[in-house]
Amino acid sequence: MACAPPFRLLLLMVLVAPSQGTRLGPTSHLRYSRFLDPSNVVFLSWDFDLEAEIITFELQVRTAGWVGLGVTNRYTIVGGDLVVGGVLPDGHVYFSDRHLVGEDTLQEDGSQDAELLGLTEDAVYTTMRFSRPFRSCDPHDQDITSDTMRVLAAYGLDDTPRLDRERTFVKSIFLLQIVHPDDLDTPEDTIIHDLEITDFLVPEEDTTYACTFLPLPIVRKKHHIYKFEPKLVNHNETMVHHILVYACGNASALPTGISDCYGADPAFSLCSQVVVGWAVGGMSYQFPDDVGVSIGTPLDPQWIRLEVHYSNFRNLPGVRDSSGIRMYYTAKLRKYDMGVLQLGFLTFPIHFIPPGAESFLSYGLCKTERFEEMPSPLSQMNGAPVPDIQVYGYLLHTHLAGRALQAVQYRNGTQLRTICKDDSYDFNLQETRDLPHRVEIKPGDELLIECHYQTLDRDFPTFGGPSTTNEMCLVFLFYYPRNNISSCMGYPDIISVARELGEEAADSMEGMMAMNNVEWTPESIRKAEKACKEAQQTVIIKTIDETVENTTGWIPEITPMPRGPCLESWGGKVEPQDETPAGFRVAPGVLSAVGTATPWRLPMAALLFGQGAFSWLLATLQAGV
Repeated sequence: MACAPPFRLLLLMVLVAPSQGTRLGPTSHLRYSRFLDPSNVVFLSWDFDLEAEIITFELQVRTAGWVGLGVTNRYTIVGGDLVVGGVLPDGHVYFSDRHLVGEDTLQEDGSQDAELLGLTEDAVYTTMRFSRPFRSCDPHDQDITSDTMRVLAAYGLDDTPRLDRERTFVKSIFLLQIVHPDDLDTPEDTIIHDLEITDFLVPEEDTTYACTFLPLPIVRKKHHIYKFEPKLVNHNETMVHHILVYACGNASALPTGISDCYGADPAFSLCSQVVVGWAVGGMSYQFPDDVGVSIGTPLDPQWIRLEVHYSNFRNLPGVRDSSGIRMYYTAKLRKYDMGVLQLGFLTFPIHFIPPGAESFLSYGLCKTERFEEMPSPLSQMNGAPVPDIQVYGYLLHTHLAGRALQAVQYRNGTQLRTICKDDSYDFNLQETRDLPHRVEIKPGDELLIECHYQTLDRDFPTFGGPSTTNEMCLVFLFYYPRNNISSCMGYPDIISVARELGEEAADSMEGMMAMNNVEWTPESIRKAEKACKEAQQTVIIKTIDETVENTTGWIPEITPMPRGPCLESWGGKVEPQDETPAGFRVAPGVLSAVGTATPWRLPMAALLFGQGAFSWLLATLQAGV
């Protein structure tokens, strides 16, 4: 009789003591998943508990060797953390929390902060499931945050953990995605409508902004758009940088055909209120069940401007494209009509970033106190002022030099909160994200956008503009109820900035040109950043009907948000150099075995039964129960 193929299996059934939130066990369904490598060999699933601040990963790899998963930064994997595990030929498992001390060399952490939930190996896959805190007290561990995370995965063909480039992968992922699409309602009467550029010949140029005007669906009664997704032509995906849909005022006289959005004919730049937007790295997005984009009423736009940004850096000839946005809409109405508010630094012509900058901050101010003075058919219909708005989602946007963004809210001169941020921004992962809690903005609040750039690889100033090699600093807030405001953007007095840098300028254009004359050194870069921040800002507010209102203001200080306490080790010794002054908190369900707060090494019984259950059992035995 033929022998069955070798099969080695170990499943660690973990008993979890009661704790805040819902802890995920060895067989719990994990809602999020994706491949981490181009060959679809490394598959990651994950889920998280926001209340307990615990994240659970399951890594499945087509190998009989070791597997590893962790987090690193954008510049190097050295110093990144990696949880490593595998099954030996005799069926025993190994599992440890490590970090990279070189590009291929791992060292075990003094503090073991990952809890093993399961390790299996069969004839095809090695699968490892574990949980870890968002923030441990071990500085060798990278924090899990609401930023873009650089997820590091690696594996080997045997049981000797050592990295090699062919089997090491780093992928940018937004891990703490609050709403999963499966949690949202899909109406049975859904209708699909495509807005697309038709058979457009992409110019043999680095940057092209192609615009055309298209009608929205004609419906006899009010409907809501509740979802959108990119509609990309095969083989052209890498050429399409972003797609935006702008609502047009119904009084607008619109041109026909396809043309350069910001070229010789200014009519092709009409319509500035963003309805939906997609950028490179993003996927489909479905609005929360209580909001949608209204169509079909007299107050709703009937036409839109479709803008497609192409980056044909290889100057390929003869490329034809029909990309666009696919919209899903329904007659089943939601509670609120939503809108999109564009904030940031006015892109052109004032924005500049010095070359050779390790770090350079730009600011764009919005003063909402003028919103009520803007003519609005939406408010005039019922005689009410512009209402408070509730922000539920956001999209961040810079180009290649961007490293981080944040939107900060102020009320009566006091910093209220950071609405949204990404301290690890990735140009290749621009997606609409949900806020964990809805944020209320009242008329009179100030909104400040801060963008962080790095230009160490550049020899000349970078200016704001449409090209990918130019820069932008934009935040799109998704909110309800909809009002008439399309954008609120700020820029500094560039003449005063030029003078602070020792350059004379009679007008703004001369001030910008003067940036090419500055000898850029670390000192002059810091001086330019300070001058831009301290200069008076002009704030430009625009409505859907292209009404423009200007005001002025000053950049307020941003107080950094304090980090929360770290989570005490699951087990293992915290080395003296690993201790941090930020404070500790006890891991949910963990009781000290010796009556002190000193973390302790996890014994085999804890591996077999789970640390929480083992701690409870040990404490019970010590109490004589």
